[in-house]
Parts: sequence; structure tokens; C-alpha cells
Amino acid sequence: MMSLNFARRLYSTKPPTSLPEAARVARTASTPLDVRLRRRKKLGAVVAGASDATPDGLTPTEKARYDRLAATGKLEQIEGRDITEAEWLANLDEKRSRVRGLKTVKRNGEEEIEVLGRRVYLPNIIVRLVRNNTLLGEPYNPFEATFRIPSSVTKTDLRSYLLAIYGVKTTYIRTDNYISPIFRRLGNQRKAFKTYKRAVVGLVDPFYYPHRVEDMETKDREEREKWIEDNFQIQATRSMQKYELLRLTKGQAKGWKFKEPLATRRSHILRLVAERREKREGLVIGKALDWQQKREKGESITLD
Repeated sequence: MMSLNFARRLYSTKPPTSLPEAARVARTASTPLDVRLRRRKKLGAVVAGASDATPDGLTPTEKARYDRLAATGKLEQIEGRDITEAEWLANLDEKRSRVRGLKTVKRNGEEEIEVLGRRVYLPNIIVRLVRNNTLLGEPYNPFEATFRIPSSVTKTDLRSYLLAIYGVKTTYIRTDNYISPIFRRLGNQRKAFKTYKRAVVGLVDPFYYPHRVEDMETKDREEREKWIEDNFQIQATRSMQKYELLRLTKGQAKGWKFKEPLATRRSHILRLVAERREKREGLVIGKALDWQQKREKGESITLD
């Protein structure tokens, strides 16, 4: 059970400072399709590589909310005037980034921070970071990160986890569920197997996922494969598994035989040697006939 000093949930959704322009562009590109279609119909198409935010940083949804409050006279007043878009967004970000679940109380004349809510226990979950889904021909979006999380984990849980453990500030979280068609029988019940939830998280600071091994340059790929083999012995483990499989099954199974190249019987080995010898002799005879024809025609013979 966690201590009360750490048993708090951090609900910060946006940083207190404005987002960089690249993060705004990434936020616009990752907007759900239905929202993009609705905004395109109302405001027009957005140029590729541009943001749909206002110069002060308001999204179309925040801009519409600001205009609605201004039209109804519900905006905050400063010195007898309505606050500007930048001031309204700053207040909104401050509200979003506050830490809820804490309360300041006075005891014996001193202020102390008291944690509210119930105790939070350590969860037994796995949060897996995966590569973003990037379409062919489009650049990788460094202001997004994709996670595979259990179906029971909510957006608030993931946001609190990233901020409290790793200090990662998020701007938005969008989730969807993958229901696997594969089922596993547990007693008298059939439950979905390999079902997970995907969470696309908007980041304040850019993060680049490492390149795939097949996408690296030759030198970098060789160094990467050597590092993987030195630290994890993947190829050595596979070779050992094949060896153990041969050792454990050799001579025990009846009615079937090993095929090449896993053959270990003398007849199999001799047949392989004979086939290779026949192939080599055929190449030599073919080359000799070719040279003989060239001599008869008076052509020169060159060796590659």
C-alpha cells in the first residue's frame, strides 16, 4: 500500500506554458476524423503541415467556447473589460494543470498539505510503448506517443502515471479498444485473449522512437544487431533450442524422419555430398564447352 504522501492522482492535462508550434501542428494532425470533418465543413480545410489554432493558441473548440461566453456576457472582467483570448487561455491552462486531490489546512498555526480521497494501491498493469502508426510518405510525429495498456486503465490513470513516474507532460489522450477474435477458455467461461486498449498521447516535448533495424544504414544496423546479440543472445538461444530439439527427439519418434538440412543419418549426408559434387562438375563441364566453342569461332576468352 502506498504512503498517503504519494497516494494522489495528478490530473494535469496541459502545461502552464503555451505549446510550441510543432506541437500545435501535431495536435491538429491527430484530431479525430469526425472532428476534422466537422471543422472542415464549418471553417474550411487546413493546409497540410499547419495548425488550426488561433495566433493566441486556442483550438477551434476553445475559440467557439470563448466566443459563446463573450456573447452571453459570462467572461471574466479585468478592470472593467473582458479578458482577452490569451488571458482566458492562460486561466484555462492554469485550471487544467492544477493538482487535484490536495488541500491546504492549518494545524497549530501552520499550513499543511493534506491528501484527499482514498488510498491508491500499486497497480499490477503493463504499459507498453509502441511505435506510432505512420502512413507511407508521411513524416514521423514526435509530439505523439502510442501505448498499449490494459482495458481497465483510464485516461486519467495513464496521465497520472506518466506525469508522476516519468515527469511526462501530456496535452491530450485519445484511446480506442482492440477486441481480439481469439478466445481462451477459463473453466466454463470464454474470455477474449490478447485484447488491449491503445492510447495515443500528445506530448509537450518531442520524442523520437528508435529506428527499425531494417531501416538503419548498413553500419548502424550491424552495430545494433551486434549489441542485441551481445546483450540478449537471441541467435545463440535459437541455435541452442534447435540443438536440444534434435538431441531430445533423435531416435525416439517412429514413422517420420528428419529432412535436410536437419538430417543426421549417414545416407542423408552422402546424398547431399553427391548432389553438390554433381552440381560442381556440371558447372565445370559447361564452362569447358563454352570455351571450346569460342576457340572454334576464334573469339578471345576472358576470365571474370
